[in-house]
Amino acid sequence: MYFEQFYLGCLSHASYMLASEGMAAVVDPQRDVGIYLEEARKHDLEIQYVIETHLHADFVSGHQELAALTGAKIYLGAKAGATFPHVPVKDGDELTFGKCHLKFLETPGHTIESISVVVTDLDKPDRPMAVLTGDTLFIGDVGRPDLSGDMTPRQLAGLLFDSLHSKLLNLPDDVLVYPAHGAGSLCGRQMSSARSSTIGQEKISNYALRPKNREEFVQLLTAELPERPGYFALDVEINRAGAPPLENLPAIPALGPSESIARQKNGAIILDTRPAAEFGAAHIPGSIQIGLNGQYASWAAILLGLQSEIVLVAADSEQVNESRLRLTRVGIERVTGYLQDGLAGWVRAGMPVEETSQITVKQLHQFDGVQIIDVRRPAEWQEGHVPGARHKPLDNLTALLSDLDPRQPVAVYCKGGYRSAIASSLLQRAGYTQVMNVVGGFDGWLACNLPFVR
Repeated sequence: MYFEQFYLGCLSHASYMLASEGMAAVVDPQRDVGIYLEEARKHDLEIQYVIETHLHADFVSGHQELAALTGAKIYLGAKAGATFPHVPVKDGDELTFGKCHLKFLETPGHTIESISVVVTDLDKPDRPMAVLTGDTLFIGDVGRPDLSGDMTPRQLAGLLFDSLHSKLLNLPDDVLVYPAHGAGSLCGRQMSSARSSTIGQEKISNYALRPKNREEFVQLLTAELPERPGYFALDVEINRAGAPPLENLPAIPALGPSESIARQKNGAIILDTRPAAEFGAAHIPGSIQIGLNGQYASWAAILLGLQSEIVLVAADSEQVNESRLRLTRVGIERVTGYLQDGLAGWVRAGMPVEETSQITVKQLHQFDGVQIIDVRRPAEWQEGHVPGARHKPLDNLTALLSDLDPRQPVAVYCKGGYRSAIASSLLQRAGYTQVMNVVGGFDGWLACNLPFVR
């Protein structure tokens, strides 16, 4: 039996292909489905089944396009309310192709329609080989229980406890666990960077499995839930209806400096995808920096929403195409142009630029009278922060500026510098004139043995 994991680092997303005797199934596909078609061609496989463990909230799935291109049937939990043609899956349903046997388990809790897929190789029929857990059970964590419009987080958390303890944890300890996400995903809090585990290992090491009764589990999971990104509900609805094919999206035109300025004045966001140091050296006034080298698409969706008109600034045409593709993976499709010849062309045209100061943690430690902002998440802040810093998480930064003086210097830090660079651009766009990005962030602060507080 053939089994392959595909890991998309920019979204911390794992999808899977299973195959036997020339027939294949793809589980939780990303939006751009070419990788599965290429893999099928390479191994002379026919994709006959597309399986969704749930309606994903943090990315747009390619299930409908993949099914249209291959003729495959789509399998999805019966409670999803999907409006595209599909096979509604209920607890105990089974699917066999070649030597690959799949048994579906209804495992609600992350979402009401969540399913897990138990995989058995019929050459070894006595024990299941693996379980594909979607967002129900992660490596080191479990799914967040706040993605339903009809049920409270406590109700969902209770269902998740039942799903884990009455179904998944009853599987043999040596069954391999393959989730839909890893560290960096917004669908959990303490996910490991490991790509797989076993049921037995998760029983030992997963913090969320330590509570032995339902009430303790519910309390653990719902205490201090991180804010749910606004675009999650929109992506769920896109996935419920099925996203249109990527090839239907229009080509994005190259725009000169004058046209880019005109678009910006009419409300378009100029999104600069270059690294923080290049953005800091020179950038278009009022532009927002989200580096392509990190969780680019997720932060774009959180901070810009799915409906904003966007004009891209990138290093070259390859980066333009990559930037646009990553945005479509989370449902951002209103990219209406890119800056022709990048910032070099902007400068040659004599257009104005701004800078963002880049400072070290030692320089920050020596400064007096500086407003210090920590843009990390609450759990990171509680573990330790720079003395005198104010906590303003990036995902809600622009709503938390009332106690800051835009005329006074502001130094921004995060864990390593990626999020603080984004925050610095947002502050400059909001009218702050003396903004400093702290290179190295709190990790650098600790590495220099500088004092911190909890």
